Amino acid sequence: MSKRIQDLTTPFTKLRKTVTNYVSRPFEKLSEGQKFWLGFALLCLLTTFLISNPFWRSTAEQYKEGDVARESIISPADITVTDAEATEKIRQDALESVLPIFTFESNRANEAVQSFRSAWENLARKTENANANVKANANTKSDVQWTGAGGEEIGRVFAARRFSTNELDAITRVLRENAEGMIYGDQDRQYFRDEITLNDRLKPNQQSVVKFPESSMMALSIARNNLKAGLKQIRSLSESEVEAFNSALAPLVQPSVVYDSVATNNAREAVAKSVEPVTVSLKRSQKIVGEGDMITDKTMSQIAAIRNYSNSSRQINRFFGLLALISTLFWVAWKFIQHRGMVSRIVLSEEKTFALFGFIVLAQTALMAVFFRLAEFTAAQNVKAPLNDPTLWAFAIPFAFGSLLMTLLADRRTALFTGLFLALLAGLLAPKGLEFAIYTVIVSAVAVYGIGRYRSRQSVTIAGILVGLASAATAVALIGYAQQPFILNTIMLAVGCGLASGLVTAAVTAVFLPLCETFFGILTDVKLLELSNADLPALGQLALRAPGTNQHSHAVGQLAEEACRIVGANGLLARIGALYHDIGKTAAPEHFVENQLGKNPHDRLKPTQSAKIIISHVTYGTKLAKEMGLPARIVDFIPQHHGTRTLHYFLKKAQAEARSDEEISENDFRYPGPKPQFKEAAIMMIADSCEAAARSLSEPTPENIRFIVTKIIDAILADDQLDECDLTLREMTQIRESMIKSLVAIYHSRVDYPGYTPPTSLPKITVEEDLPKRGIRYSNPADIPISKGGEVEDEAVDHPQQPNKAEAKTVK
Repeated sequence: MSKRIQDLTTPFTKLRKTVTNYVSRPFEKLSEGQKFWLGFALLCLLTTFLISNPFWRSTAEQYKEGDVARESIISPADITVTDAEATEKIRQDALESVLPIFTFESNRANEAVQSFRSAWENLARKTENANANVKANANTKSDVQWTGAGGEEIGRVFAARRFSTNELDAITRVLRENAEGMIYGDQDRQYFRDEITLNDRLKPNQQSVVKFPESSMMALSIARNNLKAGLKQIRSLSESEVEAFNSALAPLVQPSVVYDSVATNNAREAVAKSVEPVTVSLKRSQKIVGEGDMITDKTMSQIAAIRNYSNSSRQINRFFGLLALISTLFWVAWKFIQHRGMVSRIVLSEEKTFALFGFIVLAQTALMAVFFRLAEFTAAQNVKAPLNDPTLWAFAIPFAFGSLLMTLLADRRTALFTGLFLALLAGLLAPKGLEFAIYTVIVSAVAVYGIGRYRSRQSVTIAGILVGLASAATAVALIGYAQQPFILNTIMLAVGCGLASGLVTAAVTAVFLPLCETFFGILTDVKLLELSNADLPALGQLALRAPGTNQHSHAVGQLAEEACRIVGANGLLARIGALYHDIGKTAAPEHFVENQLGKNPHDRLKPTQSAKIIISHVTYGTKLAKEMGLPARIVDFIPQHHGTRTLHYFLKKAQAEARSDEEISENDFRYPGPKPQFKEAAIMMIADSCEAAARSLSEPTPENIRFIVTKIIDAILADDQLDECDLTLREMTQIRESMIKSLVAIYHSRVDYPGYTPPTSLPKITVEEDLPKRGIRYSNPADIPISKGGEVEDEAVDHPQQPNKAEAKTVK
């Protein structure tokens, strides 16, 4: 049978089982109380971390000079800190004031001339000696080498002829003219400023400041070009000789003004060390700037001092102080959930409800933290009002998400408390705590009371629209409260962000709703309605294989739903539970009276075998429901609607047929239970027996129905089957009257209409009473086999033979 029915287990259900097994494995040795308080501590830590996260630096206080303060800034304590930015600015200004230092070599020209003459005189001596050797030995080759700058090859050019004294003096004069004065290297040009400091190496104590050095000094490349041009002016020199002399003399022209990096760095370090640090001193509660005031350079330093103080010296204090506050709030929440009173719709335990509450709080706190940063970032990207106001952008945050989700999953009372709780957290996160706390309370209340029962997925969309409208109106009201002018752009942005808040709330709720339904095992009305679909494999197989049981299940569901409505229980849960409470009968449908059209199979079985088959529909049904992935609350109806009652008539029959030495165990004829644990299961037990008994009446008059309903309820109470649920005697009376009223409405007889004369000729039709019926009919309600526990045991009664079709009556 289980192979024919498709597995209803969703991917979320499989994921929940996997995650639960993986997470619970390290904590198997802990008691339930230890697990709860460990989770409580973890919840407090995570929430505190989300609110006071050191990795999420707020940009709300990032002002520029000339901005307008969006809120008043007050010093939280006596603060005396070093203004690092101001100190560094002064230090940089001091460093900039130090002029680059250059060293001046005033004797560079003399050194160049002396070097050239020395090399020329050496060449002249070598030339004379070489000529003398050539005269003395004709075979000796003259080899003259130039020892100066430019290389040895140019010595042959200089030795090729004898240069006159005037030529040498002219060459020396050109060298001196271009080597003297202030010449700087081209690589040192980058260090020039409008003014430089010049130190004369020959006069160490003499220091001068040169303005616009580029205009009063000459670059080395220009000086060497001038040298070549001067050599060309000497007419007696050939082109090759000019090139030779330029090669020899150009290297002698060197910079006389050289950048002294060591002296410059030493001077700057000395100035930097002499700068005194700038300190900012503030008193506790000192007002730094008021809302709407202009941000000046001084207030920028004071704001930075407060920010550095908050992010450094008191960050740990703030975290632990906030942790204490959050822990206290969660303790209050736990006590509220414990003592919130009777909640008709909730099917979660107190611990699971608190776990759901903690999960929702964590999810919304994370969303608020992210969206607040996103609002600040968006405002920082704009420079024009009102787009640069993060408060307006923050109106788009889905503050009502938590309360809406709790409303759909639990009850309004817990949902409203969730909204108030999250309003406090919003106040801790928001730059304007009071305004956003009020905003959160209003939109949360609208989310809680603005929608009806959650009977369709459209409820989330409707709730989102209502929240959006309420958010837009509240945003405009807060603008007026803050005494801001009602400018069209501001109003449009606030309204747009408020409407966006509703849309985001609906979208986020739609994402988290199925997750919470699955992970926390919550049966919402929508989930229950989805389970009532007749096209589901389980219900389809039940209708096909056990049509009598299927009809019985629908009838029981109607009775139970109406009774639940009277006493304030979950009628939809009872109705859906009734559809599945007898799915175990699909294994052997013909062994149950509502599916029997002919002989009773139990007439051929031993009482113990019959009892085993009947009881097995509970165990098999429970197993089948779990395999299909039905919610645990629906599975609970299967064993609990029979409780721990015994099959009394089968037991008596077995004892009567037993031999004298044979011992009959009552446990073989008892349902495994447990007894009903909640109202809906108890009402299901009553409705199941009442419907079966009423169906057995041949004359279901109001008196007969009242007799059997009263008898069944009294038997169930006498058997202590309702000891473990919370039904009161007053509610039992209401349930009894509801059952009687519903059964009378179902089985009422049709009355003749006065003045109506039936036609004399009618086609032959078979009377319904003469058709084969399912089960047995009793004219006397006292004859219905109702056990001591209120169980109708038609299967234990020998069935009379059904009339032959040929004997069916007809009406003309």
